[in-house]
Amino acid sequence: MKIKWLGHASFLITSDTGIRVITDPYATGGGIKYGEITESADIVTVSHGHSDHNNVAAVGGKPEVISKTGITRVKGIEFKGIPSYHDETGGRQRGNNIIFCFGVDGMKVCHLGDLGHQLSDKQVSDLGGVDILLIPVGGYYTIDAKVATQVCNQLKPKVIIPMHFKTDKCAYPISSVDEFLKGKEGVKKLDASGAEFKREELPDTAQIIVLKPEL
Repeated sequence: MKIKWLGHASFLITSDTGIRVITDPYATGGGIKYGEITESADIVTVSHGHSDHNNVAAVGGKPEVISKTGITRVKGIEFKGIPSYHDETGGRQRGNNIIFCFGVDGMKVCHLGDLGHQLSDKQVSDLGGVDILLIPVGGYYTIDAKVATQVCNQLKPKVIIPMHFKTDKCAYPISSVDEFLKGKEGVKKLDASGAEFKREELPDTAQIIVLKPEL
């Protein structure tokens, strides 16, 4: 499986058989200064209806869009959408959010969307074991570095890939990834937007991989 960070909360995940999944495609403009998405995909997941996460029209091909909770199966991949909130007040400030978990090449990927709170015991149980966690860390609109660390401790993934943090292409009033990385071991900052993962090569202890945005 290959994972490429397009920018913000959008990733292109490609299976060994060539199935392409794009998460939370953003629209450029405002605080989002990443380049326009031009990738094609078979499947698009949308965690919530905000424009920096739901620009499905930008994705090429004729992808099937998954934007609901529960189980959805597409092209042999099972997607599990778990309800959550975009804030700490049960959605009263910013609405609902969907966490998506799905299996690719024997590995379980979890994209937290714009999660705004620590996970409940039920959510942790529903998510089950997570191999690769795509987690927002910038705060303000989502969980911050402290709560993101708590969520990582709850889920105990093998690989952690931060997203939704301040870069020179994101002008939102959020923190950089460095706040999340403070004091942590097993950090790898790659000079690349993507990485390849194989189940038999996943680390025994959690590894944080920081990618550069592709766009």
